[in-house]
Amino acid sequence: MKVVNSLKTLKSRDRNCKMVRRRGRVYIINKKNPRMKVRQG
Repeated sequence: MKVVNSLKTLKSRDRNCKMVRRRGRVYIINKKNPRMKVRQG
């Protein structure tokens, strides 16, 4: 999982990426390609 400052660019890398807010953190998860996991905050 990557930890990044900006998620906007990473969200646009794959159309299966979903943005999820959990416990005050923002995650991008991708069921089709699990390598695209990202966390912010």
